Amino acid sequence: MTYQELFQQISTKRSYLCVGLDTDIRKIPAHLSKTDDPIFEFNKQIIDATADHCVSYKPNIAFYEALGPKGWESLQKTVEYIPKSHFTIADAKRGDIGNTSGLYARAFFDKASSGLDFDSITVAPYMGSDSVTPFLAFENKWVILLALTSNPGSADFQRLDVGDAALFENVLRTSQTWAGAERMMYVVGATQASDFEKIRTVVPDHFLLVPGVGAQGGNLEEVSKFGMNKSCGLLVNASRSIIYAGNGTDFAEKAKQEARALQQEMAIYLDKYL
Repeated sequence: MTYQELFQQISTKRSYLCVGLDTDIRKIPAHLSKTDDPIFEFNKQIIDATADHCVSYKPNIAFYEALGPKGWESLQKTVEYIPKSHFTIADAKRGDIGNTSGLYARAFFDKASSGLDFDSITVAPYMGSDSVTPFLAFENKWVILLALTSNPGSADFQRLDVGDAALFENVLRTSQTWAGAERMMYVVGATQASDFEKIRTVVPDHFLLVPGVGAQGGNLEEVSKFGMNKSCGLLVNASRSIIYAGNGTDFAEKAKQEARALQQEMAIYLDKYL
């Protein structure tokens, strides 16, 4: 999916919502345990219920890896089921020496090799350019680089002064020499809304993947006001607040209600700030 195609989806749906498929076998409704593949059945119903209200889905890979081969099978079926109109994110946070990163890229981008065909992958930048560029070797695929995360420990390194700027600002500046706004996004936590103005001075055109809205307490209006650019430039993720909105047989309907409420709020901010 191209930058313009993603913006078109946002404009058409009046939404910049990404639904996080952090599907925990221990949390899904009990009645699904009777199905052949409870994880996929849960995801399938969540996708059916929320697809009209979001533009992206983000499976957190750890929830599938933890289940071994069956988890990978559920993940593959999930990615295949997601409508092609939706931007897919492998939330894998990979990053290693060049040849290893190349294999990670094949794992998530090369369907002939692994069975998976995501649009993008989250990548850790700590090892530098040669750990990131192998992911960019795949045509039309995106790298979503960790920049400023929402966890408390982010201050341990990301905010350390390096020269005349914080480390995360150096990550933003340096990584722009690896790829432009058409191929690279950045993870910026919603609980850091006060930093969005500063971030936008460094990366005015890039999309930002913003976790932390919903169960983690991020403020959607602040994120929208300070983070939006002329192409919206935001994918705001909500996971637990949507997929675990209910735990009975009506769990998908509850998820739909939560997704629709976020989409309706986003429509207001698109009118107000875009």
